[in-house]
Amino acid sequence: MVVFADFVRRHQDMVFSTALRLLGDRGDAEDVAQDTFMQAHRWYASLADSEQAAGWLRTTARNLALNHLTRYRRRFSFVSFGSDESDEAMVTEDDEDAEWLYDRVLLVRQALLDLPSNFRVPLVLYYYEDMSYAQIAAALKVTLAKVKTDILRGRRRLRQCIERLEMGHGTA
Repeated sequence: MVVFADFVRRHQDMVFSTALRLLGDRGDAEDVAQDTFMQAHRWYASLADSEQAAGWLRTTARNLALNHLTRYRRRFSFVSFGSDESDEAMVTEDDEDAEWLYDRVLLVRQALLDLPSNFRVPLVLYYYEDMSYAQIAAALKVTLAKVKTDILRGRRRLRQCIERLEMGHGTA
């Protein structure tokens, strides 16, 4: 059986980045990660050797982050793909395609930050958390029609934001 400290080390980056994407605040994400592992400790006997442990942790972190957002009525924020260090690790000095990809990641991150929360959060849950429309509706306590509308409008607004940012930065 895996000791709990090893279990935490193995999953801490995934749990933290899941919370950070939704909360956009490192301190809040750390709190949610800690709460996630406190719950995991209660269920550790069944989670320790389970293949579903990562999924359980991700779902728990996501739900706790959504609860946190609802509880504190904070503005939703998005952070792309985890930390800036992971984005920078994608680029090598001699790889122009990787540099272009890195620039696109930054552009999409900024465009998502510019979106209103009612568009940003459903997009993050759908594209980065792989939730279905029905799951998003249940998590946000809104109708399925609202989720579909917000994702459709969010995609349009995201495209407009990206185009606006490209024009402002001279890329395209």
